[in-house]
Amino acid sequence: MTQHLRISGGPIFDGHRLREAHEARFEDGRLITIAPESGAPDLDLAGDILAPGYVDLQVNGGGGVLLNDAPTPATLARIAEAHRALGTRALLPTLITDRAEVTDAAIAAAIAALEAGADGIAGLHLEGPHLAPARKGAHDDALIRPMTEADLEVLCAAARHLPCLMVTLAPESVTLPQVRALTAAGIRVALGHSDADFETCRAYAAAGAHLATHLFNAMSPMTSRAPGLVGAVLDTGRLSSGVIADGHHVHPATLRCAFAAKRGPGRLFLVSDAMAVAGTDLPGFTLNGREIRREDGRLTLADGTLAGADLDLTRALQVLVDLVGLPLDTALEAAITTPAELIGLPVQPAALSDFIRIRRDLSGCAPLS
Repeated sequence: MTQHLRISGGPIFDGHRLREAHEARFEDGRLITIAPESGAPDLDLAGDILAPGYVDLQVNGGGGVLLNDAPTPATLARIAEAHRALGTRALLPTLITDRAEVTDAAIAAAIAALEAGADGIAGLHLEGPHLAPARKGAHDDALIRPMTEADLEVLCAAARHLPCLMVTLAPESVTLPQVRALTAAGIRVALGHSDADFETCRAYAAAGAHLATHLFNAMSPMTSRAPGLVGAVLDTGRLSSGVIADGHHVHPATLRCAFAAKRGPGRLFLVSDAMAVAGTDLPGFTLNGREIRREDGRLTLADGTLAGADLDLTRALQVLVDLVGLPLDTALEAAITTPAELIGLPVQPAALSDFIRIRRDLSGCAPLS
């Protein structure tokens, strides 16, 4: 017998706008349609928001584990489980700059997890090691290095087995021909951790890069005569960029200006840049042997350098709406629609388990099942 479920009583986000006085109709746990309300629902949202789960393209860890420390399918499953509880239906587990053998292990783990049908894993994001030491942030500068032809071959081979491989790199450590080769292999190239000037960043975008990593952070600031990577992202229609909207990495006023200035079709989207503490009450963790402290919503090295974020995407939504002043549907697009489209996922999932209920005040969320 077919099982029917109608959900209404609050706004329903269809991937682009919030629909009031509508209901989501499911049959056997699959979304059939979003239509005008037809009576008392089976599940009353009581004013809360029904939306597809978040899509997060930069997740370093969660549930007490960090991908760098144990790049295995079990680690990936634990990270995905922790973020599923925080509302994320799909993520790119992210490896921070590390040794070549750790990168190889992370690639193998992601391939194995996906072949086994791992829930919530959409591919892999390699953030480094081909960055600019001058903008290393919390990355270990002893491990940062230029891309070799052997590195290029490893990445192109990995892309043949992964539905999405995203690589963050800096023009200082990677050549234009290498970017063209990466793009030709289907790799999503992101510019980040760089001091490259505006013209160089535009050239790398023309060569195939169409993303940037955590706008404003680990890159030179935009000035009147030197727009740099920030200016290239805002002025170049091709480039989309993740932003960390935790109120610490980027000032809300700066985010307001960025969202107002961004030229399309490239768009800004939310990332958590979450670390091992996500979904836990742990006071800190270690990264490449260095202590990371958790305090007042910040993760820092001993010298105060930000080291990832203590953030989930519902909190990021709250920052965009309450502090930045964006409309809720625009903020939801940044957490769901834009990142899903950038990696080829459906914006509107079919499974009931891929939907979340967000509290009306954006103070939290929960999966529907």
